[in-house]
Amino acid sequence: MPPAGPEANVARDTGKLECLAQSVECPEQGYRASPGEGESDVRCSLRGSTPSATALGCQFMDRRNRLRRWGALVLVLLLALVTACSQDEDTAPDDGISPKPRAYLTAALDLIQKRALRRGEVDWPEVRRTAFVQAAGAREPSGTYPAIEGVIQALGDGHTRFLRPAAAKQSFGTSLDTIPGLVAKRLRSGPGYVALPGVEGSKHTLDTYVRQGRAAVQAAERKRPCGWVVDLRGNRGGNMNPVFAVVAAILGDGNVGAFVGADGKRIAWTVKDRNFKIGTNPPWWPAAEPLSRTHPPVAVLTDGATASAGEAVTVAFRGRPATRSFGMRTSGVPTGNTPHHLSDGAVILLTEMKEADRTGRAYHGPIPPNEEFFVGRKDIGTSRDRALAAATRWLGKQPHCQ
Repeated sequence: MPPAGPEANVARDTGKLECLAQSVECPEQGYRASPGEGESDVRCSLRGSTPSATALGCQFMDRRNRLRRWGALVLVLLLALVTACSQDEDTAPDDGISPKPRAYLTAALDLIQKRALRRGEVDWPEVRRTAFVQAAGAREPSGTYPAIEGVIQALGDGHTRFLRPAAAKQSFGTSLDTIPGLVAKRLRSGPGYVALPGVEGSKHTLDTYVRQGRAAVQAAERKRPCGWVVDLRGNRGGNMNPVFAVVAAILGDGNVGAFVGADGKRIAWTVKDRNFKIGTNPPWWPAAEPLSRTHPPVAVLTDGATASAGEAVTVAFRGRPATRSFGMRTSGVPTGNTPHHLSDGAVILLTEMKEADRTGRAYHGPIPPNEEFFVGRKDIGTSRDRALAAATRWLGKQPHCQ
């Protein structure tokens, strides 16, 4: 019986063995050679009878080819080892996360990594690895909530929020028949005054905001104010569309601002015929009633509780003629959030865009007023409201109010 795995350099025995593209007979009876990978690689197999000593294995292989194949095999093994060691945590099999929460967390991370405004400032391999470590052992999507909240904290934009299902239902499902704090009137000194709180909730709530706000503005307009005070103090944000729908007639027609994405792409805010829209999307409501003065002078009031959608309105008045701002710096999140509804009812309010004014200037951080006055919350609207007093004095000096 021939030894297992025999190899012999039969070139020394025959001196004439050639590697052909077709099978050839080995010099020794009982073996057959077939072509290998290269022209100098011939392998022989047992065909029947016991081989002679000179035909031991009947194989010719060029030493360089043999080393080259072994080197390639080692390289493949090393690459496989590196791939296994660097395997993404998303598919790591030893973290104990069940398939459903794993898919849930992966989808949330993919969304944030793809669309977040500050996505380019995050070490995503490390953030993802940490998220899956934090979610270890999760059996339901709820077990991944702390990991998602950790990723949002890592973004560092100060605006993105994660709403668990109950909070999301309350935020988007609340229905109100009256909006507290949404008022308009004509001040004794002559200008009109409108206070615009933030709003979020059901479509019914948003409709209520627009109907109530526009009715209040028209009631004040019937007294023919010479200008307007737009009070955004305490407007912490929410849905910007109803707020703009109320104030659009005061703001006036034209390009009033824009969202700016991380890639620099701009989505314009436009008022046309007293109706507001974002980009190419149609307006949410019919046009408001016209004012007696199409471009009245406007004083804008802000404070540290003016945020998000409130800051968007602040930005829209920047660069507008006959406009000045009073009060305190805004909260410092002049960015746009997009709601993304997850499979279990939770929502990621993801910061995806910066806000820019009509001149093209994008805003970062708190927005300072033209004239700064500290006013405590309890003093707003009273005789101690220094910002309102300064605003009405300035309006009194404008041509329409003299």
